[in-house]
Amino acid sequence: MSSRAVRGGTDPVPLQGQGLPRAASHRRGQEVSGPITMGLCAGSLEVNLSQPTRSSSGSERSLLVAEEMRSLIVEKGPGPVEDDPDALVKGWLQREMRGCMKTPWIRPRKYWFVLTPDSLDYYSSNEKGARRLGSLVLTNLCSVLWPDKQLYKETGYWSVTVFGRKHCYRLYTEHLNEAVRWVCAVQKVIDSKAPVQTPTQLLMRDVEEHSSSPEVLEQIYRCNPILRYTSGPLYAPLLPFPYGSLDQSAPGPRSYTTLRDEAVKLFNSLQQLESERDPVPLMQGVLQTCLDLPPLVDEIYCQLVKQTTEPPAPGGQGDLHYWQLLTCMSCTFLPSPPVLRFLRFHLDKTESRFPASEMAKYACFIREALGKTKGRECVPSLEEILMLMQRQEMICTVHCPGAPACSVAISSHTTAQEVAQELVSRLGLSQSPNLFALYEQSRRREQPVGSATLLADVLTRFENLAGEQREQDPPCRLCFKHYGFLDTDNVPRDSLEFALLFEQAHEMVLRGYVPTSEETLQTLAALRLQSLNSDFSTHAPFPRLEELFPPHVLHARLPPPPHRPPAKCRGARLRAGLLAGGLWGQALAKQRAERDQRLRGRLREEGASTMAAIVEKWKLLQGMGRPEAMAAYVALVREWPGFGSTLFDVDLHVSPVGAGPQRLWLGIGAKAVSLYKPGEPEPLDSFCYGRISSFGASDSSTFRLSVEDRDLLFETSQVDEIAQLLNTYLASAGAQRLPRPQESPTSAPTSESTVLPQGLCPAAGPWQHQPPVGSSHS
Repeated sequence: MSSRAVRGGTDPVPLQGQGLPRAASHRRGQEVSGPITMGLCAGSLEVNLSQPTRSSSGSERSLLVAEEMRSLIVEKGPGPVEDDPDALVKGWLQREMRGCMKTPWIRPRKYWFVLTPDSLDYYSSNEKGARRLGSLVLTNLCSVLWPDKQLYKETGYWSVTVFGRKHCYRLYTEHLNEAVRWVCAVQKVIDSKAPVQTPTQLLMRDVEEHSSSPEVLEQIYRCNPILRYTSGPLYAPLLPFPYGSLDQSAPGPRSYTTLRDEAVKLFNSLQQLESERDPVPLMQGVLQTCLDLPPLVDEIYCQLVKQTTEPPAPGGQGDLHYWQLLTCMSCTFLPSPPVLRFLRFHLDKTESRFPASEMAKYACFIREALGKTKGRECVPSLEEILMLMQRQEMICTVHCPGAPACSVAISSHTTAQEVAQELVSRLGLSQSPNLFALYEQSRRREQPVGSATLLADVLTRFENLAGEQREQDPPCRLCFKHYGFLDTDNVPRDSLEFALLFEQAHEMVLRGYVPTSEETLQTLAALRLQSLNSDFSTHAPFPRLEELFPPHVLHARLPPPPHRPPAKCRGARLRAGLLAGGLWGQALAKQRAERDQRLRGRLREEGASTMAAIVEKWKLLQGMGRPEAMAAYVALVREWPGFGSTLFDVDLHVSPVGAGPQRLWLGIGAKAVSLYKPGEPEPLDSFCYGRISSFGASDSSTFRLSVEDRDLLFETSQVDEIAQLLNTYLASAGAQRLPRPQESPTSAPTSESTVLPQGLCPAAGPWQHQPPVGSSHS
């Protein structure tokens, strides 16, 4: 028989609220997941845990609180309060009784506070025989907040906030050192308390200890309804949570209360699943709450195990909704080891009791998912939840420039590297010396997907961005492209890789990362038209000019806007502001609109003349085939010495020529690192990897490159991407990773890197939380 399911009368069950007598705990519905009832079972005293009731009157509850205080706190004698030998800290503090400190006309009242090893008490005074007005029992679940500087600026008081099970003391003092002294003392008492365990935790341990004894297990479940399905509400969490409010600065648009309250709210949401026609949005909401509040993951697992244990209609719609949410949880979060063992026992029990049922199939799926789940950055998308409810894989579409889109079946655990490896094999790129990766493409940016990134998380981000985009914006999509160029000279012209190389070279041209003359840019645009439409024809489809020619070249032809010097004195600025708000402001707005209209007209004229020049060059390519046009295009682009490098926009703080900070291109190639002035074809300086002694992140926005006897500091938002690409080229060459600067808190591992398989992008390594770098970025 279980040591906790059946106990003698002298062995009390340890509950929340250390040392509570059973009679008090029976009525404390807020403290345990259910009251304790005692009856005879097999000749011994049985402890049954069931859902709490709230039938007691207000007077009974007040009486019970008083009984609870007497059971937890040793009554003080009539001696002076200042002579209490158990007092750790004592002194005068002001307590907020009503209103708020932000309303200066409602001042807090001053009381004599005494901190003991068990409680925080306050008295009417420090005189002999002073009446104790209140007491806050301190347990391991209590919490204390440090003084708030902002509140001190507003009120002149430093605050000390102590959270208990039922009460919250907001105390104030005018001195910071006194507030810190109280906070440290209270926190020390809280830390000295033994961890609190709930009845659910104790019963989980009993189940694990007697998993091989069916008779004992049956009696544990029969005598403890807290482990079984309930149709009533839950008044307290199944697991212990600290008292107090949450940090509202946590990421996410939602605002939460306390963990205990959120746990109870989530149980109410779970019960709504039973009758929901479309449970997917509700499931996603529960998953999002668990992602925002990770301590609730174990609680939701326990609640789902409870609701799928002995339900009234096994295999019914409501029961299957619980199993479907449990399936989504298993593909998103990994519970703690004790809860994981309890969950696996529940899955085994379900499969043995209901073989070949839908519940057994979900249990088998969940067990396999738990062995693969490592944690998610995003909750499953609506499409993924639908697929998980059916225990099916998703179909992911990956676009390949110059080739048809590929459909790949993925699960919740499929990584970008696995898909890249499959595409490399499917497209016949296994023998290529170059590296490939998946990219996220949207209207605003293009960024590579880290090798260890779950594609399910990427699809969820696409779903979230779809709700924020405008109707005319292109949808986000996945694209398969080159990650790093190790050899661009020996790519066969009739291969798929050459088509990928051609498309990537065209992207570099459009983004302005190929500095060349305007005449060459027009020739490249004509070659692009020849590769798309073959010979010139008036009936051939014409792409937009910005899809053939770099837009920044046309904008550079327009005259710059007139520069107005700022007003020198305050009076001049005031007069300008008054004029701008009156008739003069309307005239200025009209002039600005007319100027913008003239600029748009000028831009259209420049675009028309450029397109005419491109068409004339296109006509001269009569008879050139598509492969020849692509080869000629790539050959022209390859004339730039920086072709094959990945370019990053950086601000150089220590210039190689001694100048001040300036905007440059940092080119990361397979053989060297180069610095370019934007628009200039020749590099300012170039460093082969043998000259680089170290590199790494000085901080989140500064990249340090140590070259022989000098350090170069680059201000950039792509620190991790630059470091990752450098390591990639070194690893591809079979070289060791270079050491990192000592000041970098996230330095690279010192172990030797391995040679990467051909055709695959590398794992993210120490930058796993950041996407690796790919082609040119702005």
